[in-house]
Amino acid sequence: MPPARKRTQRTRSYDPAKTRAALLAQFDHVRQGILTLTPEQLRQPTRLGEWTVLELAAHITMAVRSVVRGVAAPPPATRDLTLLEWPLATRKFAGDVDHDTREIAEAAADTQGALAALYEETGQQFADVLVAAPDERLITTRFGGVRLDDLLVTRTVELIVHTDDLNDATGLAVPYDRQALAACTRLLADALAVKAPGGSVEVRVPPYAVVQCVEGPRHTRGTPPNVVETDPLTWVRLATGRTTWAEAVSAAQVRASGERADLSAHLPVLG
Repeated sequence: MPPARKRTQRTRSYDPAKTRAALLAQFDHVRQGILTLTPEQLRQPTRLGEWTVLELAAHITMAVRSVVRGVAAPPPATRDLTLLEWPLATRKFAGDVDHDTREIAEAAADTQGALAALYEETGQQFADVLVAAPDERLITTRFGGVRLDDLLVTRTVELIVHTDDLNDATGLAVPYDRQALAACTRLLADALAVKAPGGSVEVRVPPYAVVQCVEGPRHTRGTPPNVVETDPLTWVRLATGRTTWAEAVSAAQVRASGERADLSAHLPVLG
């Protein structure tokens, strides 16, 4: 009997034009929310360790400006990271990200209106890049050489996740662009399938994603024996460690059936 072939996760395709439009829309949503905050609100804590709202706001601009810097720099010689490798590669750069975020936050707190000016400049530069830069261009990032279209999909994760952090910390209701939320949800679902390869559990995040994962008997047709279903924002929080599996199940935000449908050992998948 021939050996079973190892199942690999296919890289999902994303519409570059929709991704770019979604990023601009989501950044503008965040900008509008940030500009309503008082100095007291900017000093409030977040669920991100020692970061305040100001540092969270600074980090969001840094996530976007990484695209601007990458396009401005000479192209790297090689492609060092693919889209599906990105979620699992973020943890090793946490220290550098924290350091750079604090520097930006310190500068943005220096003068009245500095944060607003930072957002205005970042938004304009980002828009200019998205108009001109080709999707297939290799750019330099912390992770090495990355295709621009791949990096832009990762920015939907950054913006959606940190929009949720901002809403949690401040009580704002900054909206989530539908296309940005869809791309974020799909990439994090695919990252789970990479981290826990297999076909014994079907994870459903309607209306955006369905993936199979976890080693074990592979489902082929009919109703899968192991099913996990949740909504997009709960999935984003689970995949990024903002909430735990036990908390989500207890709050009836996750429906899990089957003896293999406990994903706690495989979460989070990002950072």
